[in-house]
Amino acid sequence: MAEKAYYRKFAPSIDWEWMLVLGVFIGAFFSATLSGQFQFNWVPNRWVNVFGDTPLTRWAIALAGGIIMGIGARWAGGCTSGHGISGTLQLAVSSWLAVICFFIGGILTAALVFS
Repeated sequence: MAEKAYYRKFAPSIDWEWMLVLGVFIGAFFSATLSGQFQFNWVPNRWVNVFGDTPLTRWAIALAGGIIMGIGARWAGGCTSGHGISGTLQLAVSSWLAVICFFIGGILTAALVFS
């Protein structure tokens, strides 16, 4: 019964945040279409050159990467945004160390994929 009371009090509405997200998608679509670069591409060419053209492989690696990111966020005591924005601005040593490791991991991953 408590759920119904909440939704009666705070009815879902379409506000500026929804319109911002919608506008980003629409703007990106028009930009890509007008530039002649719009295309549906399940597996990017660079990925095909390195790992092959199987979409299932790409999905599996993306899933594994997401799980590893989740484990890393749990292990580091917060997500990348939390450490990168809030933690570093508070000069928390743990956040600076986490952000440095995020960048090292990103650079190593990019070197693996794009070499």
